[in-house]
Amino acid sequence: MIDAALLPLQRRLLTPPAQLLRRAGISPDQITVTGFAIGALALPAIAFGWYGLALALILLNRLADGLDGAVARLTQPTDRGAFLDIALDFVFYALVPLGFALADPATNALPAAVLVTAFVGSGTSFLAFSIIAAKRQLKAEDYPTKGIYYLGGLTEGFETILLFVVICLWPQFFPVLAYIFAAACLLTTVTRWIQGWQAFGDR
Repeated sequence: MIDAALLPLQRRLLTPPAQLLRRAGISPDQITVTGFAIGALALPAIAFGWYGLALALILLNRLADGLDGAVARLTQPTDRGAFLDIALDFVFYALVPLGFALADPATNALPAAVLVTAFVGSGTSFLAFSIIAAKRQLKAEDYPTKGIYYLGGLTEGFETILLFVVICLWPQFFPVLAYIFAAACLLTTVTRWIQGWQAFGDR
């Protein structure tokens, strides 16, 4: 919901370390893959109840997710980079609730399944809109530097990471927070369906 508003601040903060990484010869794709590997380790950390470690891994993953784009803008953004970024992000988002399901199946499995299903709805509606928008050569004015068309919504990247931070700090509240966020994702999905219906209804 507020990702676009945070972009200018994000760019200012990430440009200096991105310049250092570029001078060190580290590519955006290397950052993307390394960041995903770090974030994936949050799955076993959560499953074993190491929530502080999991939170650190999640935040490092998000830092890498910002740095890969910052380095790419200093060099030459590529279609492969844009593909890797979004494809690995969606897998990472699903791994966190899966970790909570493994940590306490009796309590967390159902809300985790509901949350992952909600992620599928918001993610697929996002990607479907992006595919048709690319076909029509549309540009997202709020996200001019993104490699694909970004369609906003109630639950975007910032809100999702905020959820992950809160559930790692207070894991006992995972079920109720998962249901609440799943409902917000459902609203995002429906609004994106409506936007797609309206935007692409001419042919």
